[in-house]
Amino acid sequence: MEENDKIIPINIEEEMKSAYIDYSMSVIVSRALPDVRDGLKPVHRRVLFGMHELGIKATGAHKKSARVVGEVLGKYHPHGDTSVYDAMVRMAQDWSMRYEMVDGQGNFGSPDGDSPAAMRYTEVRMKKISEEMLADIEKDTVDHRLNFDDTLNEPTVLPTRVPSLLVNGASGIAVGMATNMAPHNLTEVIDGTVAYIDDNDIDIPGLMEHIKAPDFPTGGTIYGYEGVREAFLTGRGRVVIRAKSHFEEVNGRECIIVTELPYQVNGSELLKKTADLINDKKIEGIANVRDETSRQGRRLVYVLKKDAIPNIVLNKLFKYTALQTSFSVNNIALVKGRPQMLNLKELIVHFVEHRHDVVVRRTQFELAKAEDRAHILEGLIIASDNIDEVIELIKSSSNAEEAREKLMERFQLSDKQARAIVEMRLRQLTGLEQEKLRSEYDDIIKFIADLRDILGSKERRMSIIKDELLEIKQKYGDERRTNIEYSGGDLSIEDIIPDNNVVVTISHAGYIKRTDLTEYKVQNRGGRGQKGVATRSEDFLEHLFIATNHQYMLFFTQNGKVFWMRVYEIPEGNKTSKGRAIQNLINLESDDKIKAFVVTKDLKDEEYVNNNYVIMVTKKGITKKTSLEQYSRPRANGINAITIKDGDELLEAKLTDGNSQIMIAVKSGKAIRFEENKTRPMGRNASGVRGISLAGKNDEVVGMVSISSEDDNILVVSEKGYGKRSNLEDYRITNRGGKGVKTINITDKTGQLVSIKNVTDHDDLMIINKSGLTIRMAVSDLRVMGRATQGVKLINIKDNDEIAAVAKVIHEVDVEDDVIIDENLENEANNDENHTVE
Repeated sequence: MEENDKIIPINIEEEMKSAYIDYSMSVIVSRALPDVRDGLKPVHRRVLFGMHELGIKATGAHKKSARVVGEVLGKYHPHGDTSVYDAMVRMAQDWSMRYEMVDGQGNFGSPDGDSPAAMRYTEVRMKKISEEMLADIEKDTVDHRLNFDDTLNEPTVLPTRVPSLLVNGASGIAVGMATNMAPHNLTEVIDGTVAYIDDNDIDIPGLMEHIKAPDFPTGGTIYGYEGVREAFLTGRGRVVIRAKSHFEEVNGRECIIVTELPYQVNGSELLKKTADLINDKKIEGIANVRDETSRQGRRLVYVLKKDAIPNIVLNKLFKYTALQTSFSVNNIALVKGRPQMLNLKELIVHFVEHRHDVVVRRTQFELAKAEDRAHILEGLIIASDNIDEVIELIKSSSNAEEAREKLMERFQLSDKQARAIVEMRLRQLTGLEQEKLRSEYDDIIKFIADLRDILGSKERRMSIIKDELLEIKQKYGDERRTNIEYSGGDLSIEDIIPDNNVVVTISHAGYIKRTDLTEYKVQNRGGRGQKGVATRSEDFLEHLFIATNHQYMLFFTQNGKVFWMRVYEIPEGNKTSKGRAIQNLINLESDDKIKAFVVTKDLKDEEYVNNNYVIMVTKKGITKKTSLEQYSRPRANGINAITIKDGDELLEAKLTDGNSQIMIAVKSGKAIRFEENKTRPMGRNASGVRGISLAGKNDEVVGMVSISSEDDNILVVSEKGYGKRSNLEDYRITNRGGKGVKTINITDKTGQLVSIKNVTDHDDLMIINKSGLTIRMAVSDLRVMGRATQGVKLINIKDNDEIAAVAKVIHEVDVEDDVIIDENLENEANNDENHTVE
């Protein structure tokens, strides 16, 4: 035959296809995926079997790791020694395995990513729970197959009494698929398995009453239950895990103390990344981070800055660092050699089926052995009953073979029985030994009957499985390590910021900030006020309003554009801080200023945006109504809200439900009241219609209110600190576009009108001077008076100071008790020659 005749031409495409399929199946079946029955991959199974063969039991001495690795490599696992040692190391790490299978001695690494020592330095032996996984392996309970060189047999699966796949989980990347199974608590898993044995029709929610959630070796807290439920029901889900933490005061500084990290999080890496985030200003409020972890346990200390709020800092750490991670459950395991996605019940069903198979095979093995022994005992008893004749027979035989044949012929014995009699020792001829034979025979007959009963009754077999499981639970069961926070969920930005009431202030020069409402106290009327904000000398506060952190804000500019922002995106500051320039937050043009704002709920809610409107008014008295839906699609550069004519500018914008009444007030002290439906809805680019006629060239609109309740009072404030509230019914309803009626008596003493608000007794009033002083008072302190009066003194005005802004606040009971009373200021206010307090 010529050389070329040995070459067989093959299509390379077909060859690559078949070769790759062979390779991928090998990876799937023989390397990366665990078997559903014992929960082990081949390498873990071989490590345990190798230790079993070497006799390295839990009660024996530790043996060098290299010895075990060599045994496994040489006999069963022809891959790299690193792969075997790494697998064995992981089986010994209490932060990797919920229940370790190997008892290691020496350096086996650390949760912070430190490498284990080389295998020549470390020593291992089995854990007691591993012996339970190998129990009865010598009783033909599982199939064996030839090893890689066909010289030895190795088990295809272990006859485990422990539901290892659920208890310890597994992870592996095969070809075209991967598995990632979470560890669970042994006590819970056995309770769930027993519940299934008692009632095969139990559903997954029924099992979940016993098996609550994964239980990770490193503890932590499962945040939110939806992912757990999904994983149990379908075999796939995302479980969110948070570190366990608490607040502590250390050396007078507020600290966040972390005592448990999420599963598989590297502590030193976490600290390194946290430090980078602090340096990059992504996380603020942390002064220092220390790792105080010791033999007593994990302890990470985050020292906070003085003004930091611990809860907010902790939530930011959850958001941006590995203090919160997710474990993606993907329950793929080999079922009869095929990869399959399994839910919670299927995992339990396959384990129970495996245990049932093991119990049947063990019982058959023990029955065969017992019947064999009973058969021999029957022969020995016959021999002892006829001992003299048996001795004579043996003595008269020339060799053992002849003796055996004679015995078989004389007493109708089997070959096994005859051999046992020939090999019988002389001491078995004593009376005591003969009694023992009969006693043993009686016991073994009972044992055989019992074994046959087991094989004939599934209930008995299930009862045995259950009893063995409860024994495992009693020996190795422990408490949960991982807490479950059922109310949690996916962390969104809203979770980082509490939905508190806040005061948002915008200064004349365009500085904005938000401050917690509780920083402002209620003062009695006529007080001087508290210093509200540090502004530059030429700056003063111009806008102030109340919102909650999670609401949306629409900013309307004097040129008629609208911008979007969430309230929590506004930089936080205390009462005396200046705030941030608004142009740094919004793409505002240099010649534009924020003049109005609307606080809304969710702009993605179609029903909400279609049933609400924005009413706008300009300084020249033009008004316009537009559906909120027109403003529900934010753009970074803003969009047109209204077309502004030359010489005019947008002054005010209000959110309405379409059925309210509108009041517009002008500087000259007049106000008009008309029905909102007198103004039809227009598009964003329309310029609007006349709302009020001005009294002259210098007159202009100072404010607009939207009234939805007849119980509202109208509050007006003049620039020199006078104000009053009047009944709504004092203002008759007219058509829009008129001159309006008098709302306050304007004099030199009062100054011109600066603000109009609709209020009730439940509101508080916040007044800010251009100098930055603030005062907060209850509206109920102001009596109702006629609309044509000049009102009462609300705040002391010094020198050339004037009122800059007025806002109403929902009157809160908890602030009521904290009234500031300053008698000196009260007296000074009452003695002021410039006015009398009514």
